[in-house]
Amino acid sequence: MKRILFPTDFSDVANNAFVHALELAKTLQGELIVLHSFELPVVDNQFFPENYMVIYESLELAQFDMFKDEIPKLRAIAQERQLDKIKMTHRLMDGDLTFNIKKAIIEDKIDFVVMGTSGASGWQSFFMGTNSGNVITETSVPMLCVPHDVPFKKVQTIGFTTRFRPKDKKALKSVVKIAHKMKAQIKCLYVKTNESDVAQDTVKEWESEFEKEPITFSVIPSNEVKETILDFILQKDIDMLTMLTYKRGFFENLFHSSLTKKIATEYSIPVLAIPIE
Repeated sequence: MKRILFPTDFSDVANNAFVHALELAKTLQGELIVLHSFELPVVDNQFFPENYMVIYESLELAQFDMFKDEIPKLRAIAQERQLDKIKMTHRLMDGDLTFNIKKAIIEDKIDFVVMGTSGASGWQSFFMGTNSGNVITETSVPMLCVPHDVPFKKVQTIGFTTRFRPKDKKALKSVVKIAHKMKAQIKCLYVKTNESDVAQDTVKEWESEFEKEPITFSVIPSNEVKETILDFILQKDIDMLTMLTYKRGFFENLFHSSLTKKIATEYSIPVLAIPIE
């Protein structure tokens, strides 16, 4: 059974992502571990020697009470979508969010992380160093990032960007397993620039190896990599984009400035980021 970690601050953004987490758990026949991480403020005990522990205990209690009050709301969301049979457990952790997620991944043997993005430019928040961006560069499992205003819809087409490297092939095989469970098609894209070094024989080898899978390969000559990917998302009706997190700089360059705004407003879709070594 796949185990899905869902970090939440119980905001509307997180609650929207919770629906995606539930549906992923349903598709993968998995279970959810709901994580609420909070950081207590740093208090200089030389100024509060007697009340030091009282301050922390009251703050911890407030977090616990909030956590206790919010859990029934999540269960109500699950019940409303008839997904209340999905197993759900909960963790309340003090400390840095990224550290706690990494810790939970190890301790709870997590297979996937699902998080929501916030702000008007959801993809920019995701890739530009916010909580989601920090997590994606430091976690060891695939992470589904859900833009704040994107409602769940059945995934029928998965986009997969590749450079036709051996490590890309390993990631594609893992996406194939997900596609089978979703009954989805995979559209692979390679943007062939003037500096590309991928041989045509390599492309044919991949096509031959995956010929029995629901995959099509597109090799598009262009030096405008970012624009080509955006056009591909639109033309192929991509419902979820899979990208490999081999370089953070790649994401920063890819979704920058006006392109970020464009994709956030016109092409908002969940992104499945798969870490590769």
